[in-house]
Amino acid sequence: MSDVTEVSSSQLLPARHYAVVLNPSAGRGLARRAWPRLEAELRARGLPFDLISEPSGAAALARVQAFAPDVAVLAVGGDGTVGALLPALVGTGRPLGIVPLGSGNDFAGMLGLRAGDFTAALNRLAYAPRRVDALRATILGGEGAGTVHLLLNGLGMGFDAQVAALMGRAPARLSGFGRYAWAALAALRNLALTPVRVEVDGQVLYAGPSCLAAVMNGTRYGGGFRISPVSDARDGLLNALASGPVTRGQLLALMGWVLPGRHLGHPRVHHTAGHTATVTWSRPTYLHLDGDLAGQVTGVRVEVLPGALTLLNG
Repeated sequence: MSDVTEVSSSQLLPARHYAVVLNPSAGRGLARRAWPRLEAELRARGLPFDLISEPSGAAALARVQAFAPDVAVLAVGGDGTVGALLPALVGTGRPLGIVPLGSGNDFAGMLGLRAGDFTAALNRLAYAPRRVDALRATILGGEGAGTVHLLLNGLGMGFDAQVAALMGRAPARLSGFGRYAWAALAALRNLALTPVRVEVDGQVLYAGPSCLAAVMNGTRYGGGFRISPVSDARDGLLNALASGPVTRGQLLALMGWVLPGRHLGHPRVHHTAGHTATVTWSRPTYLHLDGDLAGQVTGVRVEVLPGALTLLNG
């Protein structure tokens, strides 16, 4: 998504009002500490805004939904901050801008936005708005069965979701990527293979023992692992991936290939693109949605929503 013409910082931004949603806990408090600097930048540019800083995503969502539909959202935080606001954005026409400041900034990272680089993020608000895809996931069994979730980046099940469950135990000094790597090594010690069936557009992609499956709109998760390097959030397709049977050593080596996105040719990796995907496990398996842990489930159905979100600084 880097094919947009660069805009000078002096170019006038479109006249629109912003609801700036600041997640005070994003990045372990980084967003809260950085707010004075971001506020100064917003005021220096003359951007009209209302600040929303709530202790929960649900409370922030309710406040956003109270604004008129033409009020844009500027989400200050990580993937989870954006994810909590999607019901006010997907299919509504309300524009979204992202200022990444979370522990996981994977969708923003795919766009080329760097955490803490306010100048670049705000300069790109002058870009022409673009439509990008979203995902809708329905949990079919296990915890939260029947619930429906909107996603921007994607979901993972099995090993990588177990990693998400362990990230909260990682040393505080580690960054988003460092916390993911620490948790991944911890999860390797308890690696288990579970029979899974992955179908895309009604066709079986893989059925057999597996340690992970993912359905993606973006290219990366875990603070930089390029799990789906061929994904394009503007192509109207989702990308599904599943591992075959691997040992601890094989998975550790495979992780080294996933980081730069060179794993898709590996014989134990199965992947394809489509419009719908269904993942069914033989026993409850950890699930994460846009990086946020969502319990243990036995199945999930995902469909792509083409062009459902208006993105300002992509």
